[in-house]
Order: sequence, then C-alpha cells, then structure tokens
Amino acid sequence: MTDHGRHAPDPSGRTLRHLMGEPAWTGLLAEAFERRHPIGATLLRQGEPGTHVLALLAGVAKVSRRERDGNVRLLAFRGPGELLGEVAVLDDGARSASVQAISDCTVAVLTKDVFLRLVAERELFPVMVRYAMGRLRESDLARTGGDVVPRLAAALLALADLSAGTAPARGRRIDLALTRDELAQHLGVSRNTVTAALTALAAHRVEAGRKSIAVHDLTALRRAATAPRD
Repeated sequence: MTDHGRHAPDPSGRTLRHLMGEPAWTGLLAEAFERRHPIGATLLRQGEPGTHVLALLAGVAKVSRRERDGNVRLLAFRGPGELLGEVAVLDDGARSASVQAISDCTVAVLTKDVFLRLVAERELFPVMVRYAMGRLRESDLARTGGDVVPRLAAALLALADLSAGTAPARGRRIDLALTRDELAQHLGVSRNTVTAALTALAAHRVEAGRKSIAVHDLTALRRAATAPRD
C-alpha cells in the first residue's frame, strides 16, 4: 500500500474513516491491495455477488441503481475515506447498485472474509449502522429547496474538492464524468433546470459537456456556491 492512508480525514467528519478512527482505518488498509481506475470505469456492478469491499483512497465515485422500469437513478457520491460495496458483504447478498468513477480513482480492495473478520474483531458493526444512517440524511439534504444555481455550485464544489484533494484553487482543470440527468436526480429538479443553472455557472468557469462537467476555478465556483439562496 502507498501513503494514501496518511491523508487528513475529510473535515466534514462524515466519512467512515472519521467514524471508525485512524487505527481501524489503517488496519483495514494494511490487509488490502491497491487498484487504480480511470475516469468512467465501473468499480462495482449491480446484481453481482458481494465478494469484496473497496476503500476509496483517492478520487470520486457515483453510486447508481437501475430500477425495475429500466430507469437509472443516481443515489450518491463517494469520496476518499469511504467504503464501497460493504452492504452486499454484510448481508451476504447481491449488490443493489453500481459504482462508477467520475474522476481517476484509487481503491484498496478487501476480500469478504478479511473485511468481516476485521469488522468483528474491531467491533465496527455499530459504526456501520451509524454510517449508513448518515448517508441517508445526506441524500435527503441534497434535494432541499432554494436557488438551484448555488445548490448546483455547492454540489460541484464538494465533488471537485473530493477529486482534487489539496489541489490549488486556480490553474487546474477538474473533470467529472457526470450528465445533466444525473445532476438533476441528485438535486431533485428537472434536467432543463440543471441546464439553465450550468449556463449560469459558465461565468464561474464551469464547462458542461454532453457527459462530463469540467471545473476550471475552485475559487470562482466557491463564490457561486456561497451566493444567497431564496
């Protein structure tokens, strides 16, 4: 393993790494092996058995689920310090969602047996429940009302910060593999509303492609995210 485990925890305090503490997180990584995935790669696939979990060390991933009617729903975003695929391992079932990289990602892979042993040895089951409940609340908050432009800017800023780590505010382009439909699902608004908001954010150096969003200036985006809401 590399030194990803030494990076400072997410200041929000909501990552699993923060909840379980550095000793437990480091213990997980000590028994894992590392993989790198390019932007757009599928890290976990819905319907497959839960044979392993991934600890996200760098980059940002999206969690999505194909519903019975064929529509795909964006459920969440995950960044460094998070686990991916732990539910299917803990309940011994199939994966209920797919996970794709929306930036270049580095993960630590833990087999099912190793992960379950570590969770039992370190008495982490209560932490896992708390983590799951926090993620449900986070998903609800993303869909709260108000001016869509600062809400979208705040969402993109959070994703860019996760993807870039400690990258400088200026001079570095950050690419996120996201569509307008996915952003609309995340914010609980229409696709046309997201398109209009992205047009407004162009002045803040946000570039919207057909299947990706590029952030050119975190400082400018931060100003848009902190604008007064309705």
